[in-house]
Amino acid sequence: MAEAALVRLVAAYGETPEFVLLGGLVPDLLCTGAAHQHVGTTDVDIQVDLEIQSGSANATHLERALEQSGFSPSSEYVWRWVDGMAPGAVVKIEFLADLEDAPNEATVNFDGCLTLGAVNLRGTGFAAQDWRLRSFTAEIEDRSATVEVRVATLPAYLLAKIHAAYGRAATKDWHDVAYVVLHNDDGGPDVAGEQVQTVFGHHLVGQTRTALGELAANFEHVGAQGSIAYAQTMTDLYPDLDADILANDAVAGIAAFLGRLRIKP
Repeated sequence: MAEAALVRLVAAYGETPEFVLLGGLVPDLLCTGAAHQHVGTTDVDIQVDLEIQSGSANATHLERALEQSGFSPSSEYVWRWVDGMAPGAVVKIEFLADLEDAPNEATVNFDGCLTLGAVNLRGTGFAAQDWRLRSFTAEIEDRSATVEVRVATLPAYLLAKIHAAYGRAATKDWHDVAYVVLHNDDGGPDVAGEQVQTVFGHHLVGQTRTALGELAANFEHVGAQGSIAYAQTMTDLYPDLDADILANDAVAGIAAFLGRLRIKP
């Protein structure tokens, strides 16, 4: 349903939009060979720095596409729009920015738009710096439609999610980081660390360095918050798995990943 909602929006947009898909569908796209599927979500998280840089014309174009494809703005937030065409579920698109001149978690209102904006979240901007085009196909009014969307790469997704985990300390964030580090299609923890170092090595300072230190602390041993979050989420989804093995895998995987960044757990 989330994928269909994204396809409808981009089809209404009429061309490849400047925004970058960052959350929701991305873990499964990065881990297609995983033995156990990611937990999944009906949320579609979109990073819009590139749309903002292109000016108000792009923002108003995006707002019209949302309305035309069956979305309506949330009554609470201009950065959250709800799909009115998803049967039996709530599918949300949330728009994220990472602007240096706006406070973290501030709402950014788009020029020229009546009800569209973004929430400013540190770390999401990595997606705007490193992405690749991917094709998505879904049925729209009984016809198959295929669109191309910019999608965050493995290193961009991981740094954005590590920032989210640092800011929220939510069980799902710790699980998502460990899951993608362990199960990514590119080769696991060592390759993930090498890619982050290669692409973003000069950005591993300041708050990003602090967030990586927090990641290390939360996977330092099997009883740490992140290790428990990964093991519990996986066993909730797949009861036949062993929680002790999962926790140890998470500790070893995160240590290997951070080792490539020269950050000690």
